Amino acid sequence: MPYYIGLMSGTSLDGIDTVICQFNNNHSSGFSLIEAQTYPIPEALKIELSQLSQSQQNNELDLYAQLDVKMGRLFADACNKVLKKAHMNADQIKAIGSHGQTIRHYPKDEYPTSIQIGDANIIAQNTGITTIADFRRRDMAAGGQGAPLVPPFHHALFGNINSNNKVILNIGGIANITVLTHNNSPIIGYDTGPGNGLMDDFCRQHFHCNFDNNGQLAEKGSINQEFLQLLLHDPFFSLVAPKSTGREYFSANWLENKLKLFKTRLAEEDIIASLLELTCVTITQQIKLLDVGINELLLCGGGAHNQQLRVRLKHLLPTITITTTEQYGLHPDWVEASAFAWLAQQTLLGLYGNLPSVTGAKSSVILGAIWPA
Repeated sequence: MPYYIGLMSGTSLDGIDTVICQFNNNHSSGFSLIEAQTYPIPEALKIELSQLSQSQQNNELDLYAQLDVKMGRLFADACNKVLKKAHMNADQIKAIGSHGQTIRHYPKDEYPTSIQIGDANIIAQNTGITTIADFRRRDMAAGGQGAPLVPPFHHALFGNINSNNKVILNIGGIANITVLTHNNSPIIGYDTGPGNGLMDDFCRQHFHCNFDNNGQLAEKGSINQEFLQLLLHDPFFSLVAPKSTGREYFSANWLENKLKLFKTRLAEEDIIASLLELTCVTITQQIKLLDVGINELLLCGGGAHNQQLRVRLKHLLPTITITTTEQYGLHPDWVEASAFAWLAQQTLLGLYGNLPSVTGAKSSVILGAIWPA
């Protein structure tokens, strides 16, 4: 069975998740995780990426060009390091699937597009491995939102394990769900709203840390229900699926504007607690709207490690079993990177990578562009 590398750098900017996977050519079975590692993004580069993704720079085009090269080199370096860790050579790898670093996602504009940086030319050249990237825009060309793209992998890996109706919940900078049922309903999946992103931004600005470790800051605060209701009135939350969003929408500026509208000064811990509740409430509202009985919620992404977030989800969804994807053999940190290794295989096999029931595309299409070794 061939080996693939998957690269994922999400909107939380907490590192480059890098995996080596092996697949049976029957794309729905035979998955093995061979090696996995998260490689850090230098702090100065995180700041530049955050500024570019939230339109906080005047020289955006220059910064875009520079960061495209920087991230390409960083992705290539991550691939070479994970190969060394696994005691493998480049010629053992069929292809790299690179999601890239999202800096803009405009699925509903007059000219819809989604931009990920991390030059695949550099990855292919510096690793000697065929690289597949730019997965989102073919789906958008077919009328879809270009996201989420991971639900087909969720279905392939978790869909037929048991008879439970499941929701796979990925909590990165943005939160998204995949709904897997056993009543022959189409697979659906979409972004529910902010995940860790608003909390992470606020932590960096006010607590001088990159994130709220285990939700300890939120646990110290109190949820301000009036402020929470103000946040919940954002029009995104009332949109029907398919829908997707990004950090250019749920940004530090978005939160700052909401705080100005609220006018009453809140303690910083109360703001964090209210933001965590926003994430949990917007997720649970969507799960409760589903017209099937959900038995199981499987968490993945960085939010799976936030104990306070899990406490609040359990409080809001008391009848649903909440665990992580590790329950079924894949650690929550490696799900999305593994998905892009799987999508790279789909591309090389000439198989569809999107689900129109998820993205809203008019048809299934083969995703990604190929940069040969």
